[in-house]
Amino acid sequence: MAPMGIRLSPLGVAVFCLLGLGVLYHLYSGFLAGRFSFFGLGGEPGGAAGPAPAVEGGTVDLRELLAVSVLAAARGGDEVRRVRESNALHEKSKGKTREGADDKMTSGDVLSNRKMFYLLKTAFPRFQINTEEHVDAADQEVILWDHNIPEDILREITTPKEVPAESVTVWIDPLDATQEYTEDLRQYVTTMVCVAVNGKPVLGVIHKPFSEYTAWAMVDGGSNVKARTSYNEKTPRIVVSRSHSGMVKQVALQTFGNQTTIIPAGGAGYKVLALLDVPDKSQESADLYIHVTYIKKWDICAGNAILKALGGQMTTLRGEEISYTGSDGIEGGLLASIKMNHQALVRKLPDLEKIGH
Repeated sequence: MAPMGIRLSPLGVAVFCLLGLGVLYHLYSGFLAGRFSFFGLGGEPGGAAGPAPAVEGGTVDLRELLAVSVLAAARGGDEVRRVRESNALHEKSKGKTREGADDKMTSGDVLSNRKMFYLLKTAFPRFQINTEEHVDAADQEVILWDHNIPEDILREITTPKEVPAESVTVWIDPLDATQEYTEDLRQYVTTMVCVAVNGKPVLGVIHKPFSEYTAWAMVDGGSNVKARTSYNEKTPRIVVSRSHSGMVKQVALQTFGNQTTIIPAGGAGYKVLALLDVPDKSQESADLYIHVTYIKKWDICAGNAILKALGGQMTTLRGEEISYTGSDGIEGGLLASIKMNHQALVRKLPDLEKIGH
């Protein structure tokens, strides 16, 4: 008997071919995606690639995020310093603040923003990054990071700190204290990066470009900065915005007495550092930081994370926690303290928010 063969109709042949092509396409596209991901992270053919960036549904080690955040703040600071020293600020106004002052922008803001944003975006492309300045797609650049975690971070945070990648939001301020920057008041200027997990600030970096000092901290992790040994809660030195120091002074004197000192200063990053033990001769010291008007979250997120990591607090003037999701600003003013009874301070200052409106 002759062997029986299997005969396919023309339709069957077509279906079989389509299935085969689908399998080949899937394998090939997966190979290409892997190659592009590899080169996007700065890998070299034949070399050992660093850990892959977080992917949707995966986790990320906060130590890696801290390392790239420290680098981003420093790279942005390099641009801020270079522009200021070349005196090529190209200053312009983005409009008016709620208090009626010019909302200034300079080349330092723009160039720092580009370096910081694209360094973070190249390393972790799926993360949401909120920044003060507009990101122009025409200026896009790939800024590579080698996934190296510096020794000072590894000494303080010895084990991985994994969090779900989908829970991460990044806030950056490429140049805090732009007004003071244009006035050449360099001590107030900072660049900042903050990482929030489910809206809570967990990682903060504040970099001072002109002294090249960087403070960083991770909640439940470690830090390279610490609180001072003592604070004056009875007659505190209070650091406030230069633009409305008189507003705070009136109520502060009524609350704490005539021995209270008001320190007008620029930049939210500078004001948070004023509460800490900072080895920078240009940095003033204070016991409390009070702000009474609307403020953007990229101004305060990094400082909030650092204070929280060191046992301090930053809340609205009503004592409410600040969530770093949703809108980019808060209406309730803020109070920042460390090694003090924060809620007792909130109760002492019931009228401050009204002054800001």
